[in-house]
Amino acid sequence: MSAEFDTSHVKNVVLLGHAGSGKTTLAECMLFEAGLINRRGSIGEANTVGDYHPLEQERGNTIFSKLMHTKWRGYKINVLDTPGYDDFVGEVLSALRVADTGIMLLNASMGVEVGTDIIWEYTEKFKTPMIFAVNKLDDDTADFEKTVQEAKNHFGGKVTVVQYPRQLGSGFHEIIDVLRMTMYKFHDSGGKPEKLPIPDDERERADNLHKELVEAVASNDEALMEKYFDKGELEEDEIKEGMKKAMINHEIFPLFCLSATRNMGSGRLMGFIDNVCPSANEMPPQKTLKGDSLPCDPNGAPCIFIYKTISEPHVGDMSFFKVYSGTVKAGMELVNESNGVIEKINQLFLMEGNKRIPVQELVAGDIGATLKLRNTHVNNTLHIKGKNIELPPIEFPSSNVTYCIEPVNKGEEEKLAQALHQLREEDPTLIVEVSKELKQTLIHCQGDMHLAVAKWKIENLHRVSVKFGKPRIAYRETIRKAADANYRHKKQSGGAGQFGEVFLRIEPYYDGMPDPDGLNVRGRDSYDLEWGGKLVFYNCIVGGAIDTRFLPSILKGVMEKMHEGPLTGSYVRDVRVSVYDGKMHPVDSNDISFKIAGIMAFKDAFSRADPQVLEPIYQVEVLCPEELTGAVMGDLQSRRGMVEGIDAEGHFQKVMAKVPLSEMHDFSSSLRSLTQGRAKFKMYFDSYQPMSFDMQRKLTEEYNRSAEEAIA
Repeated sequence: MSAEFDTSHVKNVVLLGHAGSGKTTLAECMLFEAGLINRRGSIGEANTVGDYHPLEQERGNTIFSKLMHTKWRGYKINVLDTPGYDDFVGEVLSALRVADTGIMLLNASMGVEVGTDIIWEYTEKFKTPMIFAVNKLDDDTADFEKTVQEAKNHFGGKVTVVQYPRQLGSGFHEIIDVLRMTMYKFHDSGGKPEKLPIPDDERERADNLHKELVEAVASNDEALMEKYFDKGELEEDEIKEGMKKAMINHEIFPLFCLSATRNMGSGRLMGFIDNVCPSANEMPPQKTLKGDSLPCDPNGAPCIFIYKTISEPHVGDMSFFKVYSGTVKAGMELVNESNGVIEKINQLFLMEGNKRIPVQELVAGDIGATLKLRNTHVNNTLHIKGKNIELPPIEFPSSNVTYCIEPVNKGEEEKLAQALHQLREEDPTLIVEVSKELKQTLIHCQGDMHLAVAKWKIENLHRVSVKFGKPRIAYRETIRKAADANYRHKKQSGGAGQFGEVFLRIEPYYDGMPDPDGLNVRGRDSYDLEWGGKLVFYNCIVGGAIDTRFLPSILKGVMEKMHEGPLTGSYVRDVRVSVYDGKMHPVDSNDISFKIAGIMAFKDAFSRADPQVLEPIYQVEVLCPEELTGAVMGDLQSRRGMVEGIDAEGHFQKVMAKVPLSEMHDFSSSLRSLTQGRAKFKMYFDSYQPMSFDMQRKLTEEYNRSAEEAIA
């Protein structure tokens, strides 16, 4: 089977919106209207084409983005359904990356919800042409006017009404279209409506909205503006063409009406997609990482971009991609620009949820899938041999939640490692870290729901029982005053023995500090520590008391002890060490002797230099509705946070604070509970700061107790 559609007849649409806005139900309507399914499934019956994953059926909402397609009046429409919760932002971003139009669903009973605002930020970044669809107009609490006004308040005057409902609630069955100046009247079962003249009692309102629509289109095109001034009207085809250009330039966001559950309005929406929404070859050419343009040309050099990977039971890894240039054919060999590996595209598929439909080729602009690429991952570009094309990667957000993870049953560490590797392949927003410092495996997620999905996959798909815990905190240790110490290491057990004596001084280090008082500086080395901070090491030996060849051994001993501070076992930073005296033996002195002497002298000096624990402080930014600002600030302050300011950001308030990392473990779930899911946050490392004496004492006691238990 060769490509049925040329590039200009392929439309890529992503369904977006807050959880529960009706995206999956709309996708079901689109497949049904196109005749690809005989019966519309429902979320409640867990039988939709999109939400086929057992976890989605169990939870009753979309978790993973899905690729489906319809054939509608000579056009192929690829439909990407996405989750509505911010925990699954990676799924939304990957779908947005390859879509050419977005449909943002608004729940007529709820208006613009926080999930809508969050997703809108991403659409602005991608400059995706957008349609708004007000759904659930048949709900008894639906409020069309309020929803439209909120949309205009949040997203600007570019939101332009194309349709409005004649009635709301259970009586909703008539939609007035001010582009076509027609009323659509639906039967109770939905589907194909009757086309009727606009009733007299709606004529004035429809005329006014039609005029607003035409003026919005004309204002973005000089030629159309001249025609509009000359004639006082534009033809429908002129409006459509002008609207397409304005959508591409993010100048108009048309707004439509829907009841997805009753299948009212989906057919007209699909007609608008094929008549007005841009094909991939009508969008601005994709830029490569080098800044070159890559035209969406089916006759160009074949090039695909991997935007998503999943692992299917009994099938293996499946890679989803968009063809950005050329025509990709089954059996073709492509080069992975990231690693140079040649991948053979053995099979090509169109997708209907989890149903694979084999095809022989896909043209530029189309989206499909293939199986078992050997060494290709999300964000990789594959192209024909002889070219050097690399497309910009999807930029995924950093994580908000961190847990330590371990298997319940000993001996399953390797199986868990394999499971985590597979999860990471499928989900770039899930980060796995094996922390040498904390001696824990850490899993970094977007939120608690994201973590719950990871746990479900590990236990149900990989058959490894796991437990999560609060991760240890990467504290640091330093000193507040100078201290001297010496240590003699002497060991004799027949034959050559061990001998080394070291005198040293340690001081708190800061940039620009003068050389140590009373010492003869003969050498100075500064080391930027991999865990932050510095170690400055001075050679102040006079008269050859210690041979310079033993100084590296002393340094090695000091550095080894800095890996495990005496208070909490944490890394030590910002210390100056001056070795100024010692003794050696002509036979028994060796590197190990001076290394041990360095360790013990440093340990002794550190304990007498007023040691201090430093804790990591994170910059936290919370975006929330204005009425919730006080509650959010109160929660941050209860976590020892210092609120630094509040800024307006769009229609939200951004609360900025510095909070100790040790207090942020459950913040994600707390914020969701506090704001009913209407807020989001991000956090990033700021600095290390001294902790209070009481907290330091508590940490030190816990460390000493655990050390004693380990010895026992």
